[in-house]
Amino acid sequence: MYSEDDLIPVSALADFTFCERRAALHFIENVWEDNVFTAEGTILHDRVDDASASEVRGNVRITHSVWLRSLVLGLVGKADVVEFHKTEANGVKIEGISGLWLPFPVEYKRGYLRHELSFAIQLCAQALCLEEMLGGNIPSGAIFYGKTRRRMDVTFDNTLRTKTQDTAKKVHELFESGITPKAEYSKKCEKCSLVELCLPKLSNKASSYLLKVLEE
Repeated sequence: MYSEDDLIPVSALADFTFCERRAALHFIENVWEDNVFTAEGTILHDRVDDASASEVRGNVRITHSVWLRSLVLGLVGKADVVEFHKTEANGVKIEGISGLWLPFPVEYKRGYLRHELSFAIQLCAQALCLEEMLGGNIPSGAIFYGKTRRRMDVTFDNTLRTKTQDTAKKVHELFESGITPKAEYSKKCEKCSLVELCLPKLSNKASSYLLKVLEE
């Protein structure tokens, strides 16, 4: 069980899964840099993140910008959207509203419909926070992709839940160490907003040079 002072951002789990160094640069060194991808993502989230907005569509209640917390996993953050689907069983109660409701978190991402483990882990972490806060079991959620304006359902099975819990633990360990992992270049680096600050290609060349010198 974590204390309030030990909570880390839910979004850090997605960063860590994408690149451990990126997570450290963001949350240990507080290094941030925008590019066209992050700018588009910010615009998309600005359209969604209105905490005062709520909608009712038949048997679905839609809430925006929902704050989340888990003392078990040591997480804090915000869900872009949480839908509450009316159900006859296995739901939760909402104060002031009759009936049972099944929470269904929706995370908004820019780009095209595709499977990204980092996004699935972030979404599953939101569900685990909601389960701790509200009780009950949340079987699934969805990731909405802005470019295609379509969403992909994500099932929170045991494999994904375990991976999410393990990732939360590893992120805590990274932050507690205070050590930023060394840069390792891969194709995904080109889409990272920190590529010009991280300089993974240069770091790889420098490491290779030092190894060569030591061998000689």
